[in-house]
Amino acid sequence: IPWVSLLANPVNHMFCPVLQLISDGSVVYAEALWDHVTMDDQELGFKAGDVIEVVDATNKEWWWGRIQDSEGWFPASFVRGYIKQCRKRTDMFSEEQLRTIFGNIEEIYRFQRRFLKALEKRFNKEQPHASEVGACFLQHQTEFQIYSEYCNNHPNACAQLSRLVKLNKYVFFFEACRLLQRMIHISLDGFLLTPVQKICKYPLQLAELLKYTNPQHRDYKDVEAALDAMKNVARLINERKRRLENIDKIAQWQSSIEDWEGEDILSRSSELIFSGELTKLSPPQTKGQQRMFFLFDHQMVFCKKDLLRRDILYYKGRVDMDQMEVVDVEDGREKDFNVSVKNALKLRARSGDHLLLLCAKKPEHKQRWLRAFGDERRQVLADRETGFSLTEVQKKQAMLNACKSHPTGKPKGTVTRPYYDFLVRQKHPSLPTALPQQQVFMLAEPKRKSASTFWHNIGRLTPFKK
Repeated sequence: IPWVSLLANPVNHMFCPVLQLISDGSVVYAEALWDHVTMDDQELGFKAGDVIEVVDATNKEWWWGRIQDSEGWFPASFVRGYIKQCRKRTDMFSEEQLRTIFGNIEEIYRFQRRFLKALEKRFNKEQPHASEVGACFLQHQTEFQIYSEYCNNHPNACAQLSRLVKLNKYVFFFEACRLLQRMIHISLDGFLLTPVQKICKYPLQLAELLKYTNPQHRDYKDVEAALDAMKNVARLINERKRRLENIDKIAQWQSSIEDWEGEDILSRSSELIFSGELTKLSPPQTKGQQRMFFLFDHQMVFCKKDLLRRDILYYKGRVDMDQMEVVDVEDGREKDFNVSVKNALKLRARSGDHLLLLCAKKPEHKQRWLRAFGDERRQVLADRETGFSLTEVQKKQAMLNACKSHPTGKPKGTVTRPYYDFLVRQKHPSLPTALPQQQVFMLAEPKRKSASTFWHNIGRLTPFKK
């Protein structure tokens, strides 16, 4: 049975399909979205949410309807599109829900209108083979990056919709919107998938266009460049998707660190660049400390291993990489610390009030850290140029998920090598990507001998200072 939707305050009308449905013998019901109070005997009064059987829809402004034993005329107007109708139903949708469901689809719509006009100008109607569209894609290539936000939000939109449509009133409401817009018979989640499909099709369409374009054509090189540009857009979207999938793992990693202090790691960072063990010295210390360092974009966290349970880490501090410069230190006497060093590098605050000396075990380890610090700066710059950032909702949800998986008050020792699991599962830059997965696991986490019963009992009884 078809459903339609009613709104108060008539607006400019499109052709309404309700009349055709009734003519075809269909029984059409309408859900009232607003109250209609009337003093006229021939008008039908109702409240928002009432279900009305539409008997006659020949007049665009007023329909004849029936509610139980009452019949009469009632105003039958509508607005265009899902979003406008949803925004008027504050009793059904919160602003946060609408942002989740529709994402930045309106921004995409405005961009596509501009892009379509630009394409039409490049299209030669009289001689289609002489059209030049490649330059148009190149001109707008950076604007296509707005699809990234939409694609990353799409799973959240589907989840939100699946929760809403468990209630009939939302099913009827969305169907009414579709009918009044004369849209094809696809559910709302199907329409919301269209932008995701569209951005994936551009490289395929450009590849086909290039295939049938003469290499001597004036547009050939631009189409070739446009194909590369749209492939890059697709790669960027996939990379952002990968990073968003990793933020849950980063939040879980933080939740496994004992004695965590300060803001959440996700407040500024979204990517683990590199990690490893280094010896740390900072004034006025003259004795080195073994610490595990985790380099993220914008910051580096260092932790201390538990004396017996080496898989348990205790938070010891962090470094703001945005305020630091990295200095390669030659082997020998280091003047700032007045100690002999080997395989060392320094982190020096640009303000000059903070200094950190880090020593690796081997020269190749030092070189890998130097490359990692360079990677971190390039990542920060790329994110700034492409506008990548986490939303507050994404950060909050990731930390909430982590809290559920690591409840407060967990017994000590229940965490089983969390940071090893995190490093191994994600695409870690220190691991050779060409190796089979089982070899990567061997490299990342070599098998260690289990502790004897004697040391296990000592560990339970001895009050070591952490």
